[in-house]
Amino acid sequence: MPSYVQLMNRVLLLLVLVFSILGSQCVADEATTESRESSKQSPSLDELLLFFPSKFPKGNWAPRNLRYQDINFDSKDGTHLHGWYCPSKSPRATILIAHGNAGNVTSRANWLSYLQSRAGVSAFVFDYRGYGRSEGVPTVEGVLQDGRAARAKLCELAEIKPSEMILMGESLGGAIVVQLAADSAPRGLVLQSTFSSLRGIAKVHYPNLAWLVPEAKLNSIATIKSYEGPLLQSHGTTDRTIPYANGKALFLAANKPKTLITIKNRDHDDWMTNEYLRKLDAFIDSIGKTHR
Repeated sequence: MPSYVQLMNRVLLLLVLVFSILGSQCVADEATTESRESSKQSPSLDELLLFFPSKFPKGNWAPRNLRYQDINFDSKDGTHLHGWYCPSKSPRATILIAHGNAGNVTSRANWLSYLQSRAGVSAFVFDYRGYGRSEGVPTVEGVLQDGRAARAKLCELAEIKPSEMILMGESLGGAIVVQLAADSAPRGLVLQSTFSSLRGIAKVHYPNLAWLVPEAKLNSIATIKSYEGPLLQSHGTTDRTIPYANGKALFLAANKPKTLITIKNRDHDDWMTNEYLRKLDAFIDSIGKTHR
């Protein structure tokens, strides 16, 4: 008799196939529309299981204790995007934040408030296409474009170069900023509860569907080898979403200088410990000194 997990995977596979048929029909119906850009294609089968966006108005869009500016900008393919820029007075650093695969910018308000008021840094968090106030439908290629557009926008807002900012990614966002860091080295790279490869984590949650994920798609363990700057990575030992061993494999593949913060008995979204905050503060100090 099939196990519960096997049954769920079969249900998911059936749903994926249904979405695939519907998506294919939509593509066929729109094939004669020459203006349709390739980067705005429908999500692939694996991407239907990857993204869990929260659209506006879901969330608290007027958080207390946070000074922010609504920023509207465009991705390379013309998709309209939105983010929050949270400047700090005399900032120690400027950080671009790529969040995880669920929620939207409002879900990160408390973290942004800490960075702005207590850590003394300026931060810019953006929503991928399909999230929050950003338009479109999320795909891996699309959100990578969005990350590059957000980096360019932060350079404009803070009047800095890409090499002068810190890239910070949480979970899925970690894979996004690893790609950005490989394209153009930042001042430093911070990864929180992220995975080594998309296929690898698919094998954990959807073992019967992992074959849907191309090997090269968000393969951070291969990409991070192209980054040679400072790395601070953290992961909880009881992470049920991305197992600790999966995150550690990414760390082992990275170049030095690098630091791994092992957060004992903490789950996927429970990484903001005093120990982590102290080491993040020291990391910001250390990379600041090397660039003065």
